[in-house]
Order: sequence, then C-alpha cells, then structure tokens
Amino acid sequence: MISLGTIRAAGPLMLAPIAGFTDSPYRRIARRHGAGLVVTELVSAEGIVRMNRKTRDLLGFSDEERPIAVQIFGNGPDIMADAAAVVEELGPDMIDINMGCPARRVCASGSGAALLLDPNKIRAVTESIVKKVRIPVTAKIRIGWDVDTLTYRDTVRALEDAGVSLIFVHGRTRAQQYGGRADWNVIREIVEMTAVPIVGNGDIRSFTDAHERMAFSGCPAVMIGRGAIGNPWIFSGRTPTSAEVITQIKEHLDMMIDAYGDWGIMLMRKHFVRYIHAFRGAKKIRKEIVVSNDRDEIHEILDSLISA
Repeated sequence: MISLGTIRAAGPLMLAPIAGFTDSPYRRIARRHGAGLVVTELVSAEGIVRMNRKTRDLLGFSDEERPIAVQIFGNGPDIMADAAAVVEELGPDMIDINMGCPARRVCASGSGAALLLDPNKIRAVTESIVKKVRIPVTAKIRIGWDVDTLTYRDTVRALEDAGVSLIFVHGRTRAQQYGGRADWNVIREIVEMTAVPIVGNGDIRSFTDAHERMAFSGCPAVMIGRGAIGNPWIFSGRTPTSAEVITQIKEHLDMMIDAYGDWGIMLMRKHFVRYIHAFRGAKKIRKEIVVSNDRDEIHEILDSLISA
C-alpha cells in the first residue's frame, strides 16, 4: 500500500475511468493485475438522486475492486452534494468529481471540462461535497479548455482551497479531446505548485512509460486509461504469453456474461478488438467473433488464435 495524503492505494499505477470500458468486470481484472486504485465510469449527479436502473448499474462495485472511487459529474453545488451523500452510503473509499470529460453533451450542461472555465464554480461545487461527506474527495481535471485558455493554476488553487484530498491531472486541454500529446511539463509544474498529491494521466502506453512519467513529473502515482484497455498487464509490467492472453479474454467474457447476461457478449466486442490486435490473423478472427452470440463458439474461435 502507498499513502497519498489521506488516501491509501495498493500501488502507484491506477486505472482511469473510461465510459463504456471500465465497468465492474474490468475494474476487477485491473485490480487482479496490480492496479493500485480504480474509478467507476462517470455517473450523473441527477441520475444518482433519481437512482434509475442505469445509474444503479454504473454505481455497482465489489470489495475486490477496493480501493475504489465513484466518479460523479454535474455543475450545481446542491445536487452534487446530495449525490455525494447518496454515493457515500454505498461505501466507496472516496468520491471523485469529474472536471475533465470533453464530451459535448456533458460540457453543454456546464459539467465535466466546462467547469474549468469557472474556478468559483469549482470551489463552490467541491466545498459543498467536502462538507457533506466524511470520505476523501478527489477531482479529475484537464489543464485547460484550449491552448489559449489554460486554466490549471486557477483550477488547482480552487480545489486546494476547497479541501480536496488528491487531484488527477490529464495533461490535455478539452479542445484536444484525446489527440495530440499530453503536456507532462504542465503536470510537473502543478506538482511543484501545490501540497495536494497529484496523479498524472496521459499517453502512458507501458509500464516503463508509467515510471518514466513519475520520475519526470514528481507525481507519486499515475493513472492509465486507454493504454490499459486490452492490456491489464500494464499494471505489473509483465509480458503475457499468447495462452495467457486468451485465458484472460475468456475470463473477461465469462465475467461480462455473469454481470449482464447475454448482453455481456455484445458489450465484450469492443474489448476483443483491444486484446487480440497483435495476434497473427487477428483481422479474420475479429470478424468471426463480432458476429457470434455464443460463448462456447467464441471460446473455440479464441483457441484457434493460439494454434494460428
């Protein structure tokens, strides 16, 4: 275990939340492979207060996933605080405020990365949550709205004043979405300007990348998103054999079916692509897998990759 201020993590490499990918089955897989902390997919504060079925599914987690943060988004201090109180009753280790999602539908409501344009709103939202709950509150931010509106200094000061326990920093602007390069020089500057623990995020594609970014920036930990999809071994630095990859895919598929029924096969398709892209004959096998709705048939198709 490592200590990041008031937060305890199982290790310095953490799984970033990615909508549609980092659900409970994959978070459990990441933890088994050494992820030090996992975060739920972002969940709407309004949805939490209403607590519909979709929201309940997004909020679900198991003890195996601990330490875990539930990530919420919204832009009103009152509703965010109310949502945080509901989340706290579910027993997560911390609550994370999403201030970095670049999606148009999220930003259009003044949530996600749109909060970066208003440090006073950031302070108000964060303070309302910190005062409402007893567990640690964290925030995930970007370095600004665009290259001409780099707001990270004001954002970090507002979060620090409001009492956050940790800040996850994605080194891109909202305008960059997921393109271009993450600016680790800015992340290093943020580490130097605040006493709040900083976890850097962006362009980490390997175990070596993770440790090089920590050494460069001074971050005590890093968060890995896209680089971990289809590659949970990134958290341990192991290079799996082909047989180990196939075994992991089968296990993941079975976990998805257990969680979602037959719909889990459909949800698993995007993961298949990430797992098998480096295999010989992957293109042909991918076409076969994505049209199959039968677990045993998919297992047989996967086995053929080892003998290909």
